[in-house]
Amino acid sequence: MTPASVSSYDLSRSIISHPPSSLAGRRPPSISSRSTTSRRHRSNRSHHGGSSSEPQNEFPNFAHTGDVEIIIHSDGQEKRYMLHRLILAQCSGFFDAGTSEEWSQAQAQSQGQISGQASGQGLARIGEDEEESQLGRAVLPGPPSGPKLRWRYELCDEGVEDDEMPMLVQKPSNSSLFGGERTPRPPAVRNKPTTPSTGFFRSMANLSAMQSAIHIPQLNSQVEPDNDIIRNYDNMFRIFYNYAPALDSVNIAETYIQCKGLLNLADMYDALEVVGPRIDHHLLQFGSRLWKQVAKYPPSYLKLGYLARSKVIFAEALVHVVGQWPSGSSLLRNKVPDAVIELIEDKYDDLQDLKARIEILLFRLTLTNSRGERMTPSNSYIDFLAVSLFRQWLAENTTPPPAPISKSPTTDGRQPVRHRPHSSTISSGRIYRLIGTGGSSYLPREELKRFLKIRPDEYRDNMKKFERRMEELKSLAREMVKPLMRNSLQLDLGRDGGGLGYLTCTKVEEADFPWD
Repeated sequence: MTPASVSSYDLSRSIISHPPSSLAGRRPPSISSRSTTSRRHRSNRSHHGGSSSEPQNEFPNFAHTGDVEIIIHSDGQEKRYMLHRLILAQCSGFFDAGTSEEWSQAQAQSQGQISGQASGQGLARIGEDEEESQLGRAVLPGPPSGPKLRWRYELCDEGVEDDEMPMLVQKPSNSSLFGGERTPRPPAVRNKPTTPSTGFFRSMANLSAMQSAIHIPQLNSQVEPDNDIIRNYDNMFRIFYNYAPALDSVNIAETYIQCKGLLNLADMYDALEVVGPRIDHHLLQFGSRLWKQVAKYPPSYLKLGYLARSKVIFAEALVHVVGQWPSGSSLLRNKVPDAVIELIEDKYDDLQDLKARIEILLFRLTLTNSRGERMTPSNSYIDFLAVSLFRQWLAENTTPPPAPISKSPTTDGRQPVRHRPHSSTISSGRIYRLIGTGGSSYLPREELKRFLKIRPDEYRDNMKKFERRMEELKSLAREMVKPLMRNSLQLDLGRDGGGLGYLTCTKVEEADFPWD
């Protein structure tokens, strides 16, 4: 060690042991000289959790840059956020309007008070910085400069009905994140520092403990809340900041409930364009399980797909709804926009028109003989019987039975009244799928034998010809119903149609989606 370094070292030790009275009031107890203990104990610093001695600046608490404070109370639980007005306004029309210059209800400080406080604090700080820099000492890290807290929102579910979703209410805010009226001043510094040999190690140990304690809530804050309202708000804000929402990925029924609550909340805050794609992505991960759920509850998933702006889910549910319409109308009217109801009715009318055209072709179906002549009872009696049986079967299975006539006599001489039978739904989808399958799926050989045995003389000589001509009729009918056999669903129905009693041939075009 050179003499110059020795003298500098002794001078530093004398300053540490006997600080000048003019500087004692400004020196913190835990700061020592750069040339002594700070270099010696650098390896004892704790890096657990990063620089956690300073306020965090990450979701959900952007303590350095956030300017919107949001506090959510529900069922005795509380969740706090410090977020950015820019991101909230871009993702939500509610926050865009609430934080605008015209509609903001926050009590902003006047420009004169802000400039006066800033200049006074700046002048006072300049003198301290100059004196400390002249001594070559490390300056204490003060509160970082950040934006003023301008907006404050609170949510409280007290007095709200069970079926209602509480909304955030803007509250006046007179505080700022760093340096406002209600920001506590730094604690007073003691005039006499502690002995470096004992106080320094104690300070480092306390700092490590504080860092560990501060780091624990950051991990626990990622745990999914138990409260539905808090979970929905937390998921919405997570999506705003491009984080994945905390939704169930195993139980699809529970996932539907969570997604429905989140979408309803996003609808209230005009944020469906941001939240919807995340919901769509999460639900599509279920694959075939999702399509089976849509088949079970088409109206529910139609509303969910509309809110999520999911073209795949909406189109899947729409095909089911149109095929069963109007049986599910009570679950959708006054619960979805009129544009959705109009779309359903238009698709239903198109389906009915297509069925009517194909039914006309089926009833006009006939056979010809070897010379190309249409069959008649005079030129081909067996062919006439085959066509008659086919038409009779088609009429019985595609037409509702006529209302019975009451046989009770009337006292006033009026005509007997027809009583409507109990509504019996005709499974037109099942009938057309049987025709599309052909073969022995309908009018099997046993039924043909019973029909011909009505006249035994015709049965003995013409059974094989009768079966062959019936197969020709079935082949022609199968080609006619092909437009109705098209499956527009993502769900695989198989050959038997998956047991569905309605048609799934409704085609949803790109221009049909009511939100485009």
